[in-house]
Amino acid sequence: MNMQSSNGSLITTIENNIATVEFGHPASNSFPRSLLDLLTSEINNLSGNDDVNAIVLKSKGTVAFCAGASFDELLAVSNHEEGLEFFSGFAHLINAMRRCSKLIIGRIHGKAVGGGVGIVAACDYVFATVTASIKLSELAIGIGPFVIEPAVSRKIGKTAMTEMTLAAHEWKSADWAEQKGLYAAVFETTEILDSAIADFASKLAAYNPDALFEMKKVIWEGTENWESLLLERATITGQLVLSDFTKNALEQFKRK
Repeated sequence: MNMQSSNGSLITTIENNIATVEFGHPASNSFPRSLLDLLTSEINNLSGNDDVNAIVLKSKGTVAFCAGASFDELLAVSNHEEGLEFFSGFAHLINAMRRCSKLIIGRIHGKAVGGGVGIVAACDYVFATVTASIKLSELAIGIGPFVIEPAVSRKIGKTAMTEMTLAAHEWKSADWAEQKGLYAAVFETTEILDSAIADFASKLAAYNPDALFEMKKVIWEGTENWESLLLERATITGQLVLSDFTKNALEQFKRK
């Protein structure tokens, strides 16, 4: 897939049984719903592609990895149905990554916020740079990281997830994320990062595909209820985003 528009970009290349999927958006690689849906669809497609043994997920540019949900679309939500529809986008993406028959390697070259942290947590193995700080800022805008919480807690535990959520204005360093288990390894530069990913992905793609598929199922054992759980969580966020508190906070954030 190769898609470029005002709603962002999604580019997939397949080489040596490794699919590299790159998403991008001019607003710090944030996600409007249309881009979320495209990425979800692409993950589903690659899951059934026999020419692919592993997936590398990355984002465009050299600054932020992902700023989470699109502020413009959040501000445009005017009723509960629209709120549920928007936040269910992240639910569908995380579930697609969870169900995907291929192991997903995350390439995190910069900061991740909110839904971006959820996407990182839904990867099976993650490499990052020292600049890849993370933050769950949702409480500061009147909502909460409800949809992504199961994915984040599964990786770093409830205690660390709570620490991140309640300290909504605080960045956690890449080293902190590595210590908590979100990142498998952290590198000084993107050049070293890319070299490590290329080496790891080539090794992974050379393993028995059936063994990798069975391993993926084992890794995600016990998350079968996420099909309904994440949509229930999207309902909570979809309601909260309608509050005056959230509308005002989003306007202030946007003006910064």
